Amino acid sequence: MVNDFLDQSYWNGMIKMSLSRLFILRTLYDGPLHGYALSKRIAEITKGCCSPTEGALYPALHEFEREDYVTRRSEVVGGRNRKVYTLTDKGIQACLTGLKAWEETARALLDAKRSIQADTLDDDG
Repeated sequence: MVNDFLDQSYWNGMIKMSLSRLFILRTLYDGPLHGYALSKRIAEITKGCCSPTEGALYPALHEFEREDYVTRRSEVVGGRNRKVYTLTDKGIQACLTGLKAWEETARALLDAKRSIQADTLDDDG
C-alpha cells in the first residue's frame, strides 16, 4: 500500500491515531466515565476532530488498565451495567506528560508553518 502524502486525510488519520490515547487520558482527567460517555465527551472536546472508534477505545482502555493508568469498576448507569474508568495517579502523570509533549510539538509545527508563510510573503513582495 502506498501512502498519499498529498492527501490531507492521510495526515488527519495519522494525527488522530496518535492523539486518541492522549484524549482518552485527558477526558478521564475530568472524572470517571464509561466507554460510550467517554467517546462522546472526546468528540465534544475535540469538536469531532479526534474521537476514537470503539475498536480503538476499548483496546486502549484495557492497555491503560493493565499498566495501572486507569482503574475499572462496574456500575449501573441508566439501568445498564457499565464499566466505568477512572484515572490513577500514574494516569494523571501520563496525561500531564503527554500534554506537555504535544504542546512542544504543536508549537514547533506552528513555528514551521509561520516560517513558510513568511517565506511565501517575502517571495511575493
